[in-house]
Amino acid sequence: MRRTNVLYYGIDAPLPGRIPLRAGPLRMFFESGDLRTIQYAGVEVLRRVYVAIRDRNWGTLPNVLSDIRIDVREDSFEITYQAANQAGAIDFRWQMHITGEVDGTITFGMDGTAHSTFLSNRIGFCVLHPAACAGVNCRVEHLDGSESRAELPYLIDPVQPVAPFYEMRALSHQVQGSLWARVQFDGGNFEMEDQRNWTDASFKSFSPPLRLPFPVEVKEGTRINQSIRLSLEGEARPTLKGKETGEASLELTLEPSADPLPLPPVGLCCASHRQALNQNEIARLKALHLDHLRVDLHPEDPALEALLRQATIEARALGAKLDVALFISAGGEGLAELSALVRRMMPPVRAWLIYPAGGGQPGADAVANALAQAHRHLTGAIGGAQFASGADADLILLQRAMPPLEQVDLVTFAITPQVHAFDQVSIIETLEAQPRAVQTARQRAAGKPVMVSPVTLRQRHNPFATGAELPPAPGELPPQVDPRQMSLFGAAWTLGCLGALAGCGTASLTFYETTGWRGVMETTAGSPNPERFQTLPGEVFPLYHVLAAAGAFAGGEVIPTRATCPQQFTGLALRKGRRERLLLAGLAPFEQTVSVELHRPRAICRRLDETNVEEAMRRPESFMHAGTVLEAGANGRLAIDLLPYAFACLDFSD
Repeated sequence: MRRTNVLYYGIDAPLPGRIPLRAGPLRMFFESGDLRTIQYAGVEVLRRVYVAIRDRNWGTLPNVLSDIRIDVREDSFEITYQAANQAGAIDFRWQMHITGEVDGTITFGMDGTAHSTFLSNRIGFCVLHPAACAGVNCRVEHLDGSESRAELPYLIDPVQPVAPFYEMRALSHQVQGSLWARVQFDGGNFEMEDQRNWTDASFKSFSPPLRLPFPVEVKEGTRINQSIRLSLEGEARPTLKGKETGEASLELTLEPSADPLPLPPVGLCCASHRQALNQNEIARLKALHLDHLRVDLHPEDPALEALLRQATIEARALGAKLDVALFISAGGEGLAELSALVRRMMPPVRAWLIYPAGGGQPGADAVANALAQAHRHLTGAIGGAQFASGADADLILLQRAMPPLEQVDLVTFAITPQVHAFDQVSIIETLEAQPRAVQTARQRAAGKPVMVSPVTLRQRHNPFATGAELPPAPGELPPQVDPRQMSLFGAAWTLGCLGALAGCGTASLTFYETTGWRGVMETTAGSPNPERFQTLPGEVFPLYHVLAAAGAFAGGEVIPTRATCPQQFTGLALRKGRRERLLLAGLAPFEQTVSVELHRPRAICRRLDETNVEEAMRRPESFMHAGTVLEAGANGRLAIDLLPYAFACLDFSD
């Protein structure tokens, strides 16, 4: 039996504690050294204020805190702590002082010293404005004393910094009516980037500017001091006193009269460990009703024929098509041989996904050249196969190097929730930004269909790295692997991602891998590191059940829904013919009840939670046929109790 925390989120450790704080009319949480979700009368003013120490590849070193002292009063507070960031050659230590005053002013002061000489891309404060600030009025006070007025962009802006949010001394934005929030920056030259390019649901202000060379050498003894001051300006409500009353209701309302959207075809990537699927794995993958498999190929790779043959065999065994991702060199080496191989083997290719070889940040010319080479050799090789191109990484790379639209049927980019932050709250927040990413891609591509390929929990490669990726320390997991892949949290986030992307008209979705610790089930050999990735040989992961429940409605449609508290739970409603299904998952580490408005009197409910998840992982077929009948109340609503990170599948019945 695995411990409950392992079932929740993959590791046997508690989540960091959250301490509620007040600064006059502002409410917020202190968590792991940061202030989060700073709100005024229910309106989020700032999402997070924190200190980041980044290495030369933009990796964020964990802040190890000590000597934490917190003085919490009714409507003010004071916090101090020590912090250390140590990894490889980096040894940086600093002190933090945070105060919250009764008038709503919050001040942050950071004083740090380098205890070694090392290379770094950034050290200092990051201030996050929530994605909901898109379109709000702002005033920018620049370092030269001038002032600019602007709105934060609605569509995701690929230009960094976002104009005119650079050379900032202070940034103010309209909270509501005549109330404004002002953030003053001291100790650096701050600018803003649109983090929605990486599906972070925020706009980030930081220092130093990206136009300056990086990485920089930070010499031993170097001191870095910065401060941030948040204040309210204009008419504000009186300071709130006493305890807040009332709890947010958790309600999901189906809107069957609204225009539905087609459920996009869903596929998986072939396993990166390259082991062939066995018959038991094929049988279980068939239950997902996959539309396609994605296989990544380099035309000059000596193993090309074997890899394509294996992918073809697996796709045919699953009744699926193939998305063939090709990484093409500047001279198109190997494409003529690939073309001949394809015409001989006739794999069931749905789409050619074309990218320049070499990784990094390819320019538009490299993308156009790769497409031209692919068309020259592959057009007509497989009847009906479409051409797609864009970015094999984040949206920003698609925006900066859009493929020639006349040469593609679809545009594509990848999604991972862990580029800048790795905690569960930040991962959940990315669900908010995903629909805007697809909307932006479609608009930038003049309405071309958008495929998201692939979705992964961790970054597969770092296109912004300035040095070689360091191997994992002994006993640690590779950077592409997250233990939450096998957890209830991983299943809940997968449902949230599926709902967010299906509900915004995404043309195609590719998730994870077939087997292994980046997949939907464990291999028959088991985990290569069972202490860090605690799975049993051959078992499925909880997210398998999410994809199976949605896959049963392949070819169906998404029923629009309205939900309260999307940070606490997520839902997806599906219809196919006369069948209707609702999928729910909790996104919070506590028990909750969701009230669902039904237009049917009852539902058959299957729950996946800590009480039965291990059995469902070992024997998924038995879970798929379980269920209990739930009756709607007199108010026509159905109450669904969800344990932490639980998943529920409801089939409606007359």
